[in-house]
Amino acid sequence: MTLSRRGAIVGFGGVAEHGHLPGWLRADGFEIVAVVDPSPARRAAAEARLPKARTSAVLDGLFDATEIDFVDIASPPAHHARAIEVAAALGAKYVKFWPGQDGHDYPFQADHAQIWDYAVNGVREIAEFAPQTQFAIEYKAKEPRVHITFSTAARTLLAIQEMGVSNVGIVLDFGHSLFAKETPADVLQLVHKHGKLVSVEVNDNWREWDDDLAVGTVHLIETLEFLHALRRIKWEAPILLDQFPFREDPVTAARASIRTVRALDRLLDRVDLNQLRAAQDAQDALAAQRLIQDLLLHN
Repeated sequence: MTLSRRGAIVGFGGVAEHGHLPGWLRADGFEIVAVVDPSPARRAAAEARLPKARTSAVLDGLFDATEIDFVDIASPPAHHARAIEVAAALGAKYVKFWPGQDGHDYPFQADHAQIWDYAVNGVREIAEFAPQTQFAIEYKAKEPRVHITFSTAARTLLAIQEMGVSNVGIVLDFGHSLFAKETPADVLQLVHKHGKLVSVEVNDNWREWDDDLAVGTVHLIETLEFLHALRRIKWEAPILLDQFPFREDPVTAARASIRTVRALDRLLDRVDLNQLRAAQDAQDALAAQRLIQDLLLHN
């Protein structure tokens, strides 16, 4: 019998109820056993959706009374400091920032130097608040802001350098890199070279939006190159999925992505690295393409 991973949702607003919870309910091997929210109305909503879950207005004591394997933090920013303390107590590997609201939408809307300083100083303040906790920024070009402050790997690396703290790094999302018109394998190695790679996430999109499609469905060769780059840097941590199937069954989509990653990993075992190195040293683009295409097309 497979045991379920027991989780708690901290903050049960609309995003948690209609965005996070449906995914957990449909995922194999996961169970939400606790919900924390200060609002009686939101706790009542949680109890209606999760009649077996324990609800609480506060975090204190929750983890003493309930066995928890993971926490889904969906609370407003004002409550994040306490949530960071809980994540540390649970032994979380890192806490991720996705600052999608930091940036601007219109010309002359913002003092760009000022909002850059706000973003950099804000993350620095949190990092200094919990110096033993590893933090990571997941950059993204846009959405919901038209222009997000931490929009590319290079801008995010510059921001981290300016922060002057050692416990802030980067979550490199393959789809966000495509969306930013980067070459994912390139920026992966750049971030790693600077010692700031904390985690990686894979998915796919059409490069015009954060579509969060299943892995390898659009950019198969670039996904293969990304996995090759992970091998080059000797990445041993998990490769995470960050996809959002709006119409497809989420469990089926996750299994499809896992199958693709495993198949591409097996394919990399067959790449002649000496031939690839010779083609790259000569900047012979077609020789490199032929090597990879022959493997993909079984020619």
